[in-house]
Amino acid sequence: MPDEPTPAHAGMEGQGAYNKHARLQAGGAALALPLLEKATEEIPIATADPQIVIADYGSSQGKNSLAPMRVAIRTLRRRLGPERPILVFHVDLPVNDFSSLFDAVDNDPNTYLLHEPNIFPCAIGRSFYRQVLPRHSVHLGWCSYAVVWLSRIPATIPGHMVVVHAAGSVRAAFERQGAEDWEAFLSLRANELHPGGRLVVVLPAFNDDGRTGFERLFDQANSVLRAMVDEGKLGAPERSRMVLGAFYRRTDDLLAPFQRDGEFQNLTVEACELSTLEDAAWADYQVHRDREVLAAQQAMFFRATFMPSLAAALRDPGNADQRRAFGGHLENGLQRVLAQEPAPLHSYVTTIVLAKQA
Repeated sequence: MPDEPTPAHAGMEGQGAYNKHARLQAGGAALALPLLEKATEEIPIATADPQIVIADYGSSQGKNSLAPMRVAIRTLRRRLGPERPILVFHVDLPVNDFSSLFDAVDNDPNTYLLHEPNIFPCAIGRSFYRQVLPRHSVHLGWCSYAVVWLSRIPATIPGHMVVVHAAGSVRAAFERQGAEDWEAFLSLRANELHPGGRLVVVLPAFNDDGRTGFERLFDQANSVLRAMVDEGKLGAPERSRMVLGAFYRRTDDLLAPFQRDGEFQNLTVEACELSTLEDAAWADYQVHRDREVLAAQQAMFFRATFMPSLAAALRDPGNADQRRAFGGHLENGLQRVLAQEPAPLHSYVTTIVLAKQA
């Protein structure tokens, strides 16, 4: 009987690792900030609304949420003044490192709390593939790089770990899951949004040529896992179960639910933009020319983002020593491979802005 795939996304690497090494994701979110500001300006807010609710869907450890929340709050303050309470709900999986999140919100020098009265941060440990807030309660939703993760992994991927290298029936299963999850996410958010509210979603995406920009990195990581099996550092059955639930979408995939009637679950599309995200680490490398530094940055990005999902397929995933050993072998092997041929991780990002009809 074939090994069953890992059933769900396992979150990001804890103890603040994702906060330290998610610079790439922060760059993608930054591309969307002008659209977030515009969306915030257009939310209808009644004088009778006792408080404003912002939902940060897929907050992870909080650092990458600080800038977008700051933009939204400052935009709202220009409209409302300093007295109206603003609640910020950070939503992520129960396994998320919420301690690092609250530390970032309280102590980071760029926190959105700085010089802002009547801001109340909260957290919800629940998958956003379920309802997380009351009906019609959310004025503004923000989701950056999180909906790329599926609610479940439908199949293993022979010879690889990521869907961009899947084909045939396996690829079709991921395509179905991706479409179902996108519609489920939209339906849940439509229920939670206040009439006239806005939802801004940022996703790593396929470009017009069907590339994400991460293909080379995924191939190199796959070769490192194969070498770990050959060296006895990873069991072959464990490797066969390792699948990443990251599913990259085309612009057409994001717009598909809206094609029939121009709206979906009372949501309409106000903007949908595909952008190229230049690799900031590569820009730094053009100055310092230290390939080991570049390789370490790229390897830690991969480890902090993807290692926990791979480690969930280990024989004893709850064994902290085993997870640390796996993460260390993966990071070191990937860093060696990356240093041999330095290359940028230029990638592609889509931002879609949705409005709930009043």
